[in-house]
Amino acid sequence: MIDSYLVPEGTVITANGDSAALDLSAAASRAFLLTLSVKSVIEQQSIEVSLFTSADGAAWDTKPIATLPQKFYAGEYPMIVPLDGSPNAKFVRAHWDLNRWGRGANAPRFEIGLRFREIPPEMLSKP
Repeated sequence: MIDSYLVPEGTVITANGDSAALDLSAAASRAFLLTLSVKSVIEQQSIEVSLFTSADGAAWDTKPIATLPQKFYAGEYPMIVPLDGSPNAKFVRAHWDLNRWGRGANAPRFEIGLRFREIPPEMLSKP
């Protein structure tokens, strides 16, 4: 059962970036729950998180498999990520884009965590 952090809780980010790759080969399911936890923010900034897949962990798809819409506030933001339409997806990684506008310092700053959990197959079965 996969339950991992693509970005550890409490990580401070100040620029666009990518997480490390997560190997999905041990997953029994092809559905996952992605949860973005935003612990602290400064005003007038946004974060957008996208997930990319890869067959080998080296060459990444150019189009994201899923994207969380821009977030501006502290909170927990879950999203279901089905991978059954991507049978060759053996690795996943997150990419985030930060945006800052207005007065004051131009550098954005977020304190986040990004958890990626497998949804057990029995929870997906239809009655």
